Amino acid sequence: MPEVKSAVVAGGGIAGIACALRLAERGVRVTLLETRKKLGGRATSFVDVRTGETIDNCQHVALACCTNYLDLLQRLGAADRIQWHREQYWVEPGGRVSVVRPGGFPAPLHFASSVLRASFLTLGEAALLGRAMRAIMRADRAAWRARTFGEFLRDACQSERVVRRFWAPVVVSACNLDVGRVSAESALHVFQEGFLANSRSAEMGLPTVPLVELYDRAEGVIARAGGVIRLGVSVTEVSARSVRATIGTEPVEFPADAVVSALPVERLADVVSQSDRQRDDRFARLGEFEHSPILGVHVRFDRPVINLPHAVLVEGATQWLFRKDDAGSALHAVVSAADEWMPLSERQIAERIVGDIQAYFPDSVGASVVSLRAVKEKRATFAPTPAVQAIRPGPTGPSGIVLAGDWTDTGWPATMEGATRSGYVAAASVLGEAPGALLARPLAVGRVARLLGLRSAPVGAYA
Repeated sequence: MPEVKSAVVAGGGIAGIACALRLAERGVRVTLLETRKKLGGRATSFVDVRTGETIDNCQHVALACCTNYLDLLQRLGAADRIQWHREQYWVEPGGRVSVVRPGGFPAPLHFASSVLRASFLTLGEAALLGRAMRAIMRADRAAWRARTFGEFLRDACQSERVVRRFWAPVVVSACNLDVGRVSAESALHVFQEGFLANSRSAEMGLPTVPLVELYDRAEGVIARAGGVIRLGVSVTEVSARSVRATIGTEPVEFPADAVVSALPVERLADVVSQSDRQRDDRFARLGEFEHSPILGVHVRFDRPVINLPHAVLVEGATQWLFRKDDAGSALHAVVSAADEWMPLSERQIAERIVGDIQAYFPDSVGASVVSLRAVKEKRATFAPTPAVQAIRPGPTGPSGIVLAGDWTDTGWPATMEGATRSGYVAAASVLGEAPGALLARPLAVGRVARLLGLRSAPVGAYA
């Protein structure tokens, strides 16, 4: 492969940032193009005109098993802007709290003691959960690509109540799709890598600053390595050796030795030429990708209403609450796979969210809402159904255009880790190196987990 001296990366989300940074570090003269006036893509922030506060589109969470995303933050000098939590707080209506945390047993048994003590499951249900976890450990997730996780759970004899109380909250939050629709491959990945492989895997990292501030150093880091970031540039066509775009109304072309598209799938479908579409079958089925929405609701009360840093609402329509200030008066509520919420007005959303907060945290009853902002992300993530899993493309193809993005065949669901992996592998492809050459080392699979048969070998084109 001829030496690549210049590259254009189209798309300034996490995948594009990751790719541009790694190329710049290796001496490639890289230009990163982004339509918006800020980086981060869907994982970013905006200024709320009602309050003047900078708020996130939606709460994003990193797990300790997301080693590539954490590597990216380290390279951006933003690793110290993540606060880590070992505990998960599962709250039932009425306010009863179960704390799920790793204990003294090695992986994959590290959650066993706290799950057995958890009040939101009976002992019989905890035993059912253990039965399914044993099946998950031995499952070949690639073999389950064409079936749903709901089918897997039925095979594992899980009751509807256990599905509602445990499996659904985890899967919907991680994959942004209900257990009855999500490919079992994606859900199995979540549990094998995020729960069972290592006792640290599920440690949860929450940004301590608005998301946009995690990436505000990217421009300086990339510039110091010889690259440049161009914001406010709208891509109109990508090919193997150039990107055409507009700045305002002015057409402009960015030629380069290599081109990486880190655009969302629906944007890429609009800017690939007909000739490239015909000769590269990666582009033939872009229109078949489905999306799943997420609703994020920022709400501030006139007094503290929650004393936990975050909470899973057991069987709640609102799935997660995150405390956004020390006092506990500012909260961020998250509803994943939020199709039925999209037609609602903000007033209707407010009634539901506040009603859930009052039902699960009774001390909040009587507190007044000072401000509330609902943020609908209708195309928040691709929907990892069995049909979509089958058509996720790899990084390279006959057209010569290199692809990156969490929707490509990373082996991961639609996550910041998947996006980062895709960017790193795209950079390796441009450099003519092996797909995994730039990937960070994953957390080691624990010795006991290996002995018990955990099958966590990576799958996907980026493995």
